[in-house]
Amino acid sequence: MWGWEQLYFNVKDGYLEAIVRGHKSGLLTVPDYNNLTQCEALDDIKLNLTATDYGAYLANEASPLFTSTVVDRCTRKLVDDWNAMRCQADEKLARFLDFCTYGHMIDNVVLIVTGTLHERDELLDKCHPLGMFDSIATLAVAQNMRELFRLVLVDTPLAPYFSENLTHEDLDEMNIEIMRNTLSSSSKQQQQQQAAAASSSSKQQQQQQQQQEYKAYLDDFAAYCSQLGGTTAEVMTDLLAFEADRRALNITLNSIGTELTRDDRKKLYSNFGLLYPHGHNELSIAEDFDQIRAAMEKVPAYASLFNKLGYGESQMLDKLLYEEEVRRCAACYEQQFHYGVFYAYMKLREQEIRNIMWISECVAQDQKARVNDGIVFLF
Repeated sequence: MWGWEQLYFNVKDGYLEAIVRGHKSGLLTVPDYNNLTQCEALDDIKLNLTATDYGAYLANEASPLFTSTVVDRCTRKLVDDWNAMRCQADEKLARFLDFCTYGHMIDNVVLIVTGTLHERDELLDKCHPLGMFDSIATLAVAQNMRELFRLVLVDTPLAPYFSENLTHEDLDEMNIEIMRNTLSSSSKQQQQQQAAAASSSSKQQQQQQQQQEYKAYLDDFAAYCSQLGGTTAEVMTDLLAFEADRRALNITLNSIGTELTRDDRKKLYSNFGLLYPHGHNELSIAEDFDQIRAAMEKVPAYASLFNKLGYGESQMLDKLLYEEEVRRCAACYEQQFHYGVFYAYMKLREQEIRNIMWISECVAQDQKARVNDGIVFLF
């Protein structure tokens, strides 16, 4: 397919590419964010958002509003867009779209395992809607950990990523905090719920276990994109390499001061990315943030990123990484005839929802002086 996308791509995928590019044009702009940051109450935020693509999802919400309500309705917009495209996709694109949501599926499985382990109810209501799958309700009604283990390996799309790395004993010892830190993004509410249930006694074992599972998923996604070839392979190689490198960075940061050995670190890094393999060797032996920074700055693509980060400002690293991700995703739309625009749209919309959540929290908690600190502008 390499070099011939313009001849054949539109036959099956041209319509949905046009749809997703149309969705991208509905993302919030800098003037929209300027209006939101001037709001004095959540009702004012709702009023401003009714003039955007979120209008139909917020129009019927009565006062008093809560941040969770605003975020939930905005997330519903993304889910509806995604499901509509997924229903009309052909086999190759459908599988690609499924790969994009596997991270959320892993989050949901983690949440259900947590709830089963601690005998919690109403687990499905807390799952991310983008990571729902047909058999997830079966997991939620499992009576014990052995039954849940069997269901995870048999009835979920994630079975290939759990089967080689997970045992029944591992499920009994789930460290939820590490699990969340090493799997794909979920809401802050989910992070707090999972962190509260963390078991420090199995911290190192679960860090390795869950990183191996996500590593398997990410490697599989990259292999599939390479198999597709063409501009899709070119664009997604860049995006997934950044994701793999960011996870390698996070693994290293989270393992400083722990009992995780250097060899164990290297086993958790993905087998691709700009840091592979020499950057991985240096990260595996890093013992503080300055050594991590030195290793990252040897890669030109990340040197400019860390140049923006003053010494002693490691807490700003997450925002810089989000900004870099947004820049790469926005650049995807400069090319045509590829699937990368779907992945980019999901990431950009999720960042937009994080921005809305941050603004809403600042307004609700009367912390407007900090409102600009957490916003990552998309365009």
